[in-house]
Amino acid sequence: MLKIVLDGASSLREASKEVELPLSAKDQETMKEMLDYLIKSQDPEFLKKHPNVRSGVGLAAPQIGINKRMLVVYFLDDPESNHYTTYVLANPRIVASSVKQSYLEGGEGCLSVPKPHEGYVYRHYKVTVSAVDGLTGNPILIKERGFGAIVLQHEIDHLDGILFYDRIDKNDPFKKLPGAVSI
Repeated sequence: MLKIVLDGASSLREASKEVELPLSAKDQETMKEMLDYLIKSQDPEFLKKHPNVRSGVGLAAPQIGINKRMLVVYFLDDPESNHYTTYVLANPRIVASSVKQSYLEGGEGCLSVPKPHEGYVYRHYKVTVSAVDGLTGNPILIKERGFGAIVLQHEIDHLDGILFYDRIDKNDPFKKLPGAVSI
C-alpha cells in the first residue's frame, strides 16, 4: 500500500515536472498503484482491516512523494447504476474553464492534510482538461462540471504545489460569492 505524505512534506509545495512521453512502464505502474489505493480507500471491508487509511476521491503523485505531473481520480457518480468516474492522468492541464464558480458546502479535505481547515474553496464550476491517459498513453480531453470539476482542480493544484486551504479566504472563510454553486 502506498504511503501518503502529510502536510509539511516538501513534495507538497514543489511544482511537479512533466512526465516523459511515451509513458514509462514505471510511471504507468505508479499510476495504477495510486488508483488501487483510491479504490481500496473507499472499500468498507478494507477500511475495517486498515483503520489508519483515510478514504479519498483523488490522489496526485506529490502526495506519495513523487514530483511528476500524474494524478488519479475515482468517485461514485451514479449510485443507482454503481458507476464510478475514473481518471488516470499524466501531464493534465486545464485548457478551458467557466466563469461560474462552485464550492463544496462541507468544505474540501485532503489525504495529505489530516487537520481540518474550515472555509469555502471556490473553483470553476466547469473545466476542460487536456492530458495523457495513464493507462493507454493516448491523449484525452475531459469535460467535467460540479463535483468532478472540483476534484480535478484540487488534484491539479497539487501538481503546482498548492493545497486546498491556500484558497480559503483568511479574513472571511465562509464568504459567499454571488452566483457560486454549492455542491
